[in-house]
Amino acid sequence: MVTLNGFLRCTNEDELAIVQAHIEEHIALTRAEEGCLTFEVIQSPDPLIWTVHEEFTDPEAFRFHQTRVRQSAWGRETKGIAREYTVQGMD
Repeated sequence: MVTLNGFLRCTNEDELAIVQAHIEEHIALTRAEEGCLTFEVIQSPDPLIWTVHEEFTDPEAFRFHQTRVRQSAWGRETKGIAREYTVQGMD
C-alpha cells in the first residue's frame, strides 16, 4: 500500500479560491480511480491550510493517480500552490 500525508498550503485568498473552485471535482475523480482506497482533503481551522491523506493499493495505482492529476484542471490550476507531503510505500 502507498500512503501520502501532508498539507496543501495556500498563501493568499486567490490561491484559496482556486482550491475551492476545483476541490470537489478533484476529490470525486480521485476516489473513482481504480486502486484508490482513501482520499481526503480537509480544510484545517486555518482556512489557507488543507490536510491531505491518501491511500492507494500499490505503487502502480499511485503513479496512475499522479499522472492523471498533472493532466487535470486541478493539476494545472493548483500547480503553484505549496505542498508538503510524505509518501510511504513506493519502490
